[in-house]
Amino acid sequence: MTPRLAEDSALRLATWYPVVVVTGPRQSGKTTPAQRVFADKPYVSLEDIDVREAARADPRAFLAEYAGGAVFDEVQRAPDLLSYLQTLVDADRTVGRFVLTGSQQFGMLGAVSQSLAGRAGLLHLLPFTLGELRSAGIEQPMPETLLTGFYPPVHDRGVPPDRWYADYVATYLERDVREMQAVRDLRTFQTFVRMCAARTSQLVNLSALANDCGITHKTAQAWLSILEASYIVFTLAPHHANFGKRLTKSPKLYFHDTGLAAWLAGVRTAEALRLGPMRGPLFENHVVSECVKARSNGLLPHELYFWRDSAGNEVDLVIDNGNALHPVEIKSGETVVAEWFKPVERYMGLSGATAGSIVFAGIAGQVRGPITVRPWIDAATLP
Repeated sequence: MTPRLAEDSALRLATWYPVVVVTGPRQSGKTTPAQRVFADKPYVSLEDIDVREAARADPRAFLAEYAGGAVFDEVQRAPDLLSYLQTLVDADRTVGRFVLTGSQQFGMLGAVSQSLAGRAGLLHLLPFTLGELRSAGIEQPMPETLLTGFYPPVHDRGVPPDRWYADYVATYLERDVREMQAVRDLRTFQTFVRMCAARTSQLVNLSALANDCGITHKTAQAWLSILEASYIVFTLAPHHANFGKRLTKSPKLYFHDTGLAAWLAGVRTAEALRLGPMRGPLFENHVVSECVKARSNGLLPHELYFWRDSAGNEVDLVIDNGNALHPVEIKSGETVVAEWFKPVERYMGLSGATAGSIVFAGIAGQVRGPITVRPWIDAATLP
């Protein structure tokens, strides 16, 4: 499997905390890096029924077998184990002792926050970055890259993307969603997920989603939360700097993986993506998700926003670096045109930002004064 950029961050966390928690979507490749980075520790999978039953039946005896430390995989399958793990950690604060991995944010992080607050360092491991794929010698044109997506099995096992995403959605619905009391109608939920994919890179409109799916606004809100907790989607909040005009308050919706979003939206071929209406939204999704992955891998805060005022003036991405704002316009065209610079220049004039960027689908970047034009393969290098 391709080495992950986040492995160095996992090692850093292991020098600071007694417990390292690696979480992320199913099939994002958490197990192999955890085993590779912490090869000196025994590996225990709580997906195995007999192991899980042993942990649930007698957690003290189970943990006593691994008093020196271990990698516990899919620990959300036995969340009560974390309370007993707290006792072990409090008795011996040796850093890097235990490593926990899990796929369900709602199942795992709630238990971690209750039992291991202040004792655990958290790493979100998302699907591959474009840089990781290119380092492994995997390079494709932009439409093919977005359509294939970034989940490791598609690349490591060579599974056809359309087949893998079909199975992934079916497995996700059957396995994870059935465990959630908030979802009883799987058919309608699947429609909801597809509607979200069709709206990627757009403002979240829960009322419209609810109407299109025949559900209540409250249900749509609950289901969106489930998708977020499962690392299927994420939202980008609007930046609320006061520039003298009323600003949009709704967040924007993105998927953690463009391949999954494309499949759910019914895009099956690179030609359909290249020429169809989903090219722009999926391209924007790619750039924003690359920035999210870069920050997750580097243990950096996700200070990413967008900006839009009541007049429709908008900047696709605003990176807040604490002491400076960096506006980014995202364009799926391959030829740089003068019109692309106007939103960035307008935002810089309003906000006082001294530099900005444009990310486009071309291959050669350029610098025009304070604005840098970056090719799509360099999206993760945004400041």
